[in-house]
Amino acid sequence: MPDITIPIRNMNEDDPLEDFERRRITLNGITKDVYLAGAGPAVIVMTEMPGISPHVARFSRWVRAAGFTVYMPSLFGRDGAVPGIEEGIATFKRACVSAEFRAFANNESSPVTQWLRALARLAHKQCGGPGVGAIGMCFTGNFALTMMLEPTMLAPVVCQPSLPLDDPAGINMAPDELANVRKRLEREDLTVMAYRFEGDRHCKAQRFAAYREALGDRFVARVLPDSAANPNTPPFFEKVVASPHSVVTAHLIDEAGQPTIAARDEILAFFAHRLKK
Repeated sequence: MPDITIPIRNMNEDDPLEDFERRRITLNGITKDVYLAGAGPAVIVMTEMPGISPHVARFSRWVRAAGFTVYMPSLFGRDGAVPGIEEGIATFKRACVSAEFRAFANNESSPVTQWLRALARLAHKQCGGPGVGAIGMCFTGNFALTMMLEPTMLAPVVCQPSLPLDDPAGINMAPDELANVRKRLEREDLTVMAYRFEGDRHCKAQRFAAYREALGDRFVARVLPDSAANPNTPPFFEKVVASPHSVVTAHLIDEAGQPTIAARDEILAFFAHRLKK
């Protein structure tokens, strides 16, 4: 593992994201801002709700420091903002009714994954290497799995997947697509890494059990104890999320020996194993 030490920033202050290059990228006729940084094989970091927070940006900087080019698309919320209660709830409500997401749909993929698959193709073309990695969190948690329908995607990480919101055992993915992903995982000897806290109210054990049933041993699950979660979080996580949830961002404890740091390091090693051959 390379040295991934990054400068310390205040997680309670908005992040200017000044060390990322913001690009306007149009794919499939849809334009989004994408923040880029680093060099090496591409890793797409998909933000959790309610947006690209200082904690999400910190994780992207760790990915960059580990020797990858980060592509961090702006999917919702105010980029760089500390997640507040009112603003966070408003962002969440807008995403729930957006045509890009299927927040309450079981057995149906969110349309935004088509755009993300196109981003993976572009990132691979621009960065080269064996392929692309991706991590989804919370609202975007399962998107990295759907992106495995794109052949350049080799390293999917699923963190606390929270959709569909109204079915703890649901999978926010079309059954035929899920079956095709399993076939690809087996055919190419690939795996999906997945993370959640044991007491997460938004990503419960039933969801991981459903993934396991659908994907078999190709689904590698890590369940962290609630005691491993950082108790000091931004207002949105304290009052709205209100349970251990964000494994590598808001609930990560940035201290050596912590289970969340071990999870982060395992994810970075997974990316290196798949993308640096």
